[in-house]
Amino acid sequence: MRASFVPPRQVKIGDAAAFAGSTPRAIRHYHGIGLLPEPGRGGDGRRRYGYEDMIRLLWIRKMSDAGIALDDIRDAFTTDADSTDADSAGTDSVGTDSTGTYGGEDVAGVLERLERNLAEQEATLRRQRTAVRRMRAEGSRKGLLSACVAERLKGLPEGSLLQADLDTLLVTERILGPLGAAVQATRFVALATHPALREESDRVDAAEEALDDSVAVDDPRVAQVAAERYAFESALEAAIEKSGLGAGDDDLFDAPDTSYPEAGPGSAGRETGSMSAFEALGTMPYDFSPARLRCMELAEELAEEPSAQD
Repeated sequence: MRASFVPPRQVKIGDAAAFAGSTPRAIRHYHGIGLLPEPGRGGDGRRRYGYEDMIRLLWIRKMSDAGIALDDIRDAFTTDADSTDADSAGTDSVGTDSTGTYGGEDVAGVLERLERNLAEQEATLRRQRTAVRRMRAEGSRKGLLSACVAERLKGLPEGSLLQADLDTLLVTERILGPLGAAVQATRFVALATHPALREESDRVDAAEEALDDSVAVDDPRVAQVAAERYAFESALEAAIEKSGLGAGDDDLFDAPDTSYPEAGPGSAGRETGSMSAFEALGTMPYDFSPARLRCMELAEELAEEPSAQD
């Protein structure tokens, strides 16, 4: 006569983990945080798990897979210590009392918080996938810039954008958000499509960089380079206006929440929890000499003169 199968009355931690789809390390962690009560131990000093332990492990696995935090799961299993019968105590098998609470928090509140967290995770994953796809398509770090910035730079001739251009857009995006960087991208599109302007830009940049700490603030070269910067910026602005490159700038701010969700209304798309533009400007280091700072001031003064506004 064939012997009947007799299930074990208790199992060791390895078998318990295998059945529950967990790991011994995770189960030990559950014990450590009070999520799973310590079971009895056998003659060899090792933990032994029975039916009730396995039921709790299975519920822990299900709830964890649903995204519920371990602290919330622990609260869900917190019941009246004096209760020995779930029905008589007004609780169900996963620790929600008759009022529908997890450790004092309303079940609906826990689930609402969970759904909100999952939605944030989904949004993060979508942004990450979009960035990876853009980077693969662009074949460069340009794809890591926000969508509204990368869109402005699409279709430019190979090699027409300098790494310094991308660096500048990266900083602007951090300080002013994607919309601010998208508007600034118009500048680099103009430089990329007007070789003469790019050449003049490089020349003026080099002249400014030459105003190092060895140059006094009242050196005639400071005013000269300021005038050159003003003349270049005027020529660049005229080229942008003539070509119509900046025509879509206002549209970016009109409907940011529909066209570019990453640039939400009222924030210009700055990262959640990031510092203000004013704070960011005060923490981004620039190794500008006094002479170069004076040059920048003089260029701004030239741009503010009444004749420059005509």
